[in-house]
Amino acid sequence: MAEFRFVTTWRFEAPIDEVYRAISSSLCWPAWWESLCSVEELAPGDANGIGRRYRYTWKSRLGYRLRFEIRVTRVRPGRSIEGIASGDVQGSGRWQLTEEGRVTRVRYEWRVRPVRRWMALVAPVAGPLFAWNHHAVMQDGATGLARWLGVRLLGTTRE
Repeated sequence: MAEFRFVTTWRFEAPIDEVYRAISSSLCWPAWWESLCSVEELAPGDANGIGRRYRYTWKSRLGYRLRFEIRVTRVRPGRSIEGIASGDVQGSGRWQLTEEGRVTRVRYEWRVRPVRRWMALVAPVAGPLFAWNHHAVMQDGATGLARWLGVRLLGTTRE
């Protein structure tokens, strides 16, 4: 079964605390992330957020919707959030934030394999299209977050 690893880095001229607050509040993401249709909280988790569960529904540029749950498995307040995905995709995601002077660097690593039957079947040949779609969705997030925070997006890179 095909597995994908996408790494995206956003750079904002903004304090790390502001950026972390926005990223750690995923119920607010639909207000600024154009590709995100909905977020539903399934479980609140403990005082640190471990065990929080959310269901996300994303719209792709390719015409399909992707639905999955994330269970938060690790939190370093102000610095990182990690979780396990299940649903249309299975795998893991990790947000890491660092501050470089007045610039906050956000690195997101997404390691998943498609579980939906049609996606799993076409993944070996449609990989470049899935990658293009992922990068477009992440660009929507970077642009939307900068606008939401009222800060400058200094750049987006991907690996």
